[in-house]
Amino acid sequence: MNRAMHATGIDDLAERLVDELSGGQRQRVWLAMVLAQDTPLLLLDEPTTFLDIAHQIDVLDLCRDLHEAHGRTLVAVLHDLNHAARYATHLIAMRDGRVVAEGPPHDVVTEAMVASVFGLACRVIEDPVTGAPLVLPLDRRRSATAPAS
Repeated sequence: MNRAMHATGIDDLAERLVDELSGGQRQRVWLAMVLAQDTPLLLLDEPTTFLDIAHQIDVLDLCRDLHEAHGRTLVAVLHDLNHAARYATHLIAMRDGRVVAEGPPHDVVTEAMVASVFGLACRVIEDPVTGAPLVLPLDRRRSATAPAS
């Protein structure tokens, strides 16, 4: 358990009750509890909810390390398309309980998919840091007149 607490940055919360924690602290505690089970498969539902951007990246980097360095399979629900595209090796986009698209991020994260699943016009460009697809939502007032790329 100590290794899991250290990995999620909650060492200093060990003596506190869960009811005393902020939403972000609770989220990291739940993740530590999952890690402590040391299973080969982790199912995570919105693991970055309630976390500030720095802790979101810490959690996603940890998830990547668990997959790449420790061979664990992670299945995560993420609503942040840019995080999903940057960190996942395989994506499944769903709408109304149906699979709309699945595959590698470059195949799934497209302007057409974002419009179909979210009803949102956007541009998808290459992330200058990772090369993953990067979704740039368009202002709804301008999206009707914006030229497609």
